Amino acid sequence: MTAPILLDIDDGIALITLNRPERLNALSFELIDHLMAALDRIEGGANVRAVILTGAGERAFSAGADIHEFSQSVRQGAAIAVRDFVRRGQAMTARLEAFKKPVIAAVNGLAFGGGCEITEAVHLAIASERALFAKPEIKLGMPPTFGGTQRLPRLAGRKRGLELLLTGDPFTPAHAREIGLVNKIVPHDQLLPAARELAGRIVRHSPGSVSSVVTAATRGLNMPIAEGLLVETEQFAALVGSRDLAEGLAAWKERRDATYVGE
Repeated sequence: MTAPILLDIDDGIALITLNRPERLNALSFELIDHLMAALDRIEGGANVRAVILTGAGERAFSAGADIHEFSQSVRQGAAIAVRDFVRRGQAMTARLEAFKKPVIAAVNGLAFGGGCEITEAVHLAIASERALFAKPEIKLGMPPTFGGTQRLPRLAGRKRGLELLLTGDPFTPAHAREIGLVNKIVPHDQLLPAARELAGRIVRHSPGSVSSVVTAATRGLNMPIAEGLLVETEQFAALVGSRDLAEGLAAWKERRDATYVGE
């Protein structure tokens, strides 16, 4: 059987591909479980310093949850549907959001439902000019369940987020950029090169400092600023005494490029 997730590691960057192109990379339970396992595999390895997440094929990043599979859980009642579907999907987006290495979505096509929620959760996103976004869960008679009711209004603002959640209407990459869902729009054939270029501008820095920025910003967004400042302080304090901080300070004083070893 075809693997639902492809993982390729090159020059410090892990490329994870959602690999169900015949189903528009729908998020089956198996695919989500394999994605979580791939994240577990690469999080602690020094050979990976950034992650790019994209979809296989020319049509979709991910069209969202596998409705046929999800429907079977719904027929078994709320407890089963929440256990198998909601908790699994929320754990996936929370894992992406809290991942200690920067995750960049390279949105190559449809990003509907859960595919849009992945884009909301990751740290950075670049969209192909062919991308298309939507929050169509309301058309199924339900709210988004992988974090979309929470993250999209935080990104876009309450009223703009609610308009997308309540209408289910598709929206363009330009609108996604306007509301802060994606950082940049590029020609389709430049999507992965652009994502790699962005990743390259990140991985040139100290791994510890990159992780500290991701952690402080992600955790702090959901806290009062006073608590967020404590997280910022905690992240800084953890780097005091590290070789990379000493190297960064020495390189600045000596007017040279720093050489980081990840310690």
